[in-house]
Amino acid sequence: MTSESKPLNVLFLCTHNSARSILAEALLNHLGQGRFKAYSAGSSPRENQRPNPLALETLTKAGLPVEGLYSKSWDEFAKPDAPKMDLVITVCDNAAGEVCPFWPGQPATAHWGYADPSEVDGDDDKKREAFMQTLHMMRKRLDIFVNLPQSSLTKMSIEKSARDLAKS
Repeated sequence: MTSESKPLNVLFLCTHNSARSILAEALLNHLGQGRFKAYSAGSSPRENQRPNPLALETLTKAGLPVEGLYSKSWDEFAKPDAPKMDLVITVCDNAAGEVCPFWPGQPATAHWGYADPSEVDGDDDKKREAFMQTLHMMRKRLDIFVNLPQSSLTKMSIEKSARDLAKS
């Protein structure tokens, strides 16, 4: 499925592609060190194509780059000229239940549900804390994921590994 020269393409999906999927994209691109190439998209992306400002603030505070991050439709990744995905991971329960487009190459799939930090009741400080907690939970899973041996990155084993990580 992947080789030393070709990164594993991973698409993170969430309804609005403004918080959780953006966090996951930035985090995997940082942790993956070229072994993985992360993307994100949503079924109903934000109209202004801007991620949630608290998501960008959280990434910046964690020392992760935010350049190039924007909200986009998952339809972009179903086009013939789109990068071929090896793994598609939904990170919100709404997106997991939606009918997804056809993904060229029939990538492995998994669901890693996270609560929406932007929907936390309270002031911005409470929301900031929720974003940071979400980032930490994602990092725990992604730290394990990026350290899987190369033999675990075949189509069958990557789907099993990604789904097993959802249980942890």
